[in-house]
Amino acid sequence: MTVRLHDYWRSSASWRVRIALALKGIAYDRVPVDLVAGHQNGPDHLAVNPQGLVPVLEIDGVRLTQSLAILEYLDDTRPVPRLLPEGVFARAQARAVALAIACEIHPVSNLAVLARVEALAGPEARAVWNRDNIARGLTAVEAMLASTPGPFCHGGSPGMADCVLIPQLYNAARWGVATDHLPRISAVCAVCADHPAFAAAHADNFNPAREARLIEEQS
Repeated sequence: MTVRLHDYWRSSASWRVRIALALKGIAYDRVPVDLVAGHQNGPDHLAVNPQGLVPVLEIDGVRLTQSLAILEYLDDTRPVPRLLPEGVFARAQARAVALAIACEIHPVSNLAVLARVEALAGPEARAVWNRDNIARGLTAVEAMLASTPGPFCHGGSPGMADCVLIPQLYNAARWGVATDHLPRISAVCAVCADHPAFAAAHADNFNPAREARLIEEQS
């Protein structure tokens, strides 16, 4: 049965799932959903996910939403390699880091919130809001990772927390948020950059402008 991922190329939540699928060696077909154009609110996508969000993963005859729930499902059904570390406390730590980003930083920086901030206070307020939110959140994540073993977020192999952190660092760079003063996060970023699964899942690979150029070059 074909695995399908409904996603937007620069969506952090979608990117998390792409990394997890790559780590577990799961091939899939993409169904792009253009968030900027508002396609997530169209009837076709709402029939797939009534929340009007991405990602949506179709796998094993079921349809899954919410990125961290998808990662947990993949770990339960395809446990090699593990996305969560061994040990109850270590798994709780990994989930906490993932949730600190996915539930604290990311929602306050999503398109709908930023559009509302801009509508109320202008474009510069949007940028200040987002930079402050990301910087404050990543400073907290750095402290959370200070007591965990490396080189990844939780030990010698990438897992759930890494899947969530790396897309957030891309957003930090987009908005001009410095992270070089965060040594633990910087080290995780460097080791993930050398990992093929993270390279394969990178947002730039799925940029529609890039894909259009490649098609034109091949035609």
